[in-house]
Amino acid sequence: MPNPTPAASDPSAAAENWWVFRGPAELPEPPPWRRFPASRRPEARRHLMDADEVAVVNAALHLRRPLLVTGRPGTGKSSLAWALAEDLGLGEVLRWPVNSRSTLADALYRYDAVGRLRETSLQREREPLRGPARRLRKRTGQNSDIGNYLRLGPLGTALASADRPRVLLIDELDKSDIDLPNDLLVVLEEGEFEIPELARLPEAQQTTEVLVTGNRERVRVQRGVVSCGQFPIVVMTSNGEREFPPAFLRRCVRLDLRDPDEARLRDIVRQNLGEDALAQADDLIEAFLGRAAVQSQATDQLLAAVHLRIAGADMSREELLDAVMHRLDEAFPA
Repeated sequence: MPNPTPAASDPSAAAENWWVFRGPAELPEPPPWRRFPASRRPEARRHLMDADEVAVVNAALHLRRPLLVTGRPGTGKSSLAWALAEDLGLGEVLRWPVNSRSTLADALYRYDAVGRLRETSLQREREPLRGPARRLRKRTGQNSDIGNYLRLGPLGTALASADRPRVLLIDELDKSDIDLPNDLLVVLEEGEFEIPELARLPEAQQTTEVLVTGNRERVRVQRGVVSCGQFPIVVMTSNGEREFPPAFLRRCVRLDLRDPDEARLRDIVRQNLGEDALAQADDLIEAFLGRAAVQSQATDQLLAAVHLRIAGADMSREELLDAVMHRLDEAFPA
């Protein structure tokens, strides 16, 4: 069966620009929100929020309480963390994506015991010691630098920050095991946790420098306890798939992001794709609102449809909607 050559069926410039796969054509520029690494993306604009939503965020900042953000997919829950980090000049966001297998220990730290044991064995082979020298190394724990095999997780890194708070995104907490919210609550209330592998070290090694998430930097840990100097700005997101314990909710500030109306959707298109994109978005916005009233939709689906139309997609309006505005709350058909 011969390969189709769609580009030959439509000689217009739009079709020629649109066809990439089996075109042939050069790979086009991605949409602004899909450019990697993040340093190549245009500067992020202000997060679109109503005044009452901004007030709730400020309440969480004043109280130094975790912000629990709920809402349907695509309402901007996760992007709020990046907006906070940029607006307050707090650097890169630390992200902990949660699933049913996530544990609190994963977010606090990881210890590569196997790697350290391997290094110790190799060191003994290279530098065999006997008598007093061997006993001294065993007593002082000088076989290897344990800090090379400990890395703080996103939550541990956030708590270890001393100079300024970090923004920590705990994404999709509602997908977690039933006990995780309460386990998390203890650490967020106390603002510290212990690393047993460090707490057991001899007195001579009570200060250890360990790696952090995201780079090769290190932080100093005293007596095995990581304790925050500045409580992190914690943004936790939930798609509403489960309820949380009352004790957990009592210690959070809750923000429910409403579904965007037509005016908000136009602002979102303008912010991400420019003023000129609005001229080609009216019917797509209308279709998006109609579908969102009866099925689960995300605003990035609307942005994808508008971007494809601007790129010259050789698709009818209905084909465009079916391709990128499929419902999110059902399985694929058999």
